[in-house]
Amino acid sequence: MNTQLNLAVVFLALMQCIAAVEFTFDLADNAEDCFYEEIKKNSSAYFEFQVSAGGQLDVDVTLKDPQGQVIYKLEKATFDSHQFVAESTGVYTACFGNQFSAFSHKIVYVDFQVGEEPALPGVDEHATVLTQMETSSQAIHKGLNDILDAQTHHRLREAQGRKRAEDLNQRVMVWSSLETAAVILIGLVQIMVLRNFFTDRKPSQAHYGRL
Repeated sequence: MNTQLNLAVVFLALMQCIAAVEFTFDLADNAEDCFYEEIKKNSSAYFEFQVSAGGQLDVDVTLKDPQGQVIYKLEKATFDSHQFVAESTGVYTACFGNQFSAFSHKIVYVDFQVGEEPALPGVDEHATVLTQMETSSQAIHKGLNDILDAQTHHRLREAQGRKRAEDLNQRVMVWSSLETAAVILIGLVQIMVLRNFFTDRKPSQAHYGRL
């Protein structure tokens, strides 16, 4: 019975990890998108972003409190994180700007978490000494969180690498096509020049008349 209970605790921990507040969105060129989160006073919050594709992988980021005061700001940044404690209750605003880019849109990953992580049911709720199974459940829970974070950042790096590889491949194809066209053009010009060198020129009628 205890084994089944602890297995249930592990599955609940996994569900809590999957329910993390994170998303990816498409930021259009010459545009600004804002997201809103209600936070209570003295609550801790964690804000993280990363541009995974588009242009030079940079955006303008601004985080404002309910009174409209800027508490965090970066210009043309690729990735960063910011942890803070809410000084007042209300709606906090996170804005991402791409106004400086007139042609390329950006793919932005955002992780905005508010409050402390919920305690493991049946493990962190009591003040007695933890059993070996409960300690193992805590270790598994922490390990799952670390794995999810590592997978998320690995996917972002993989997306950046794939985008750069695709851009490089496109540039190589364009350059190769231009080189091929230049070689063909030079070859045709050389053929025309050589034909002019070896073409027999017939004497003109005026030359026969003088003879």
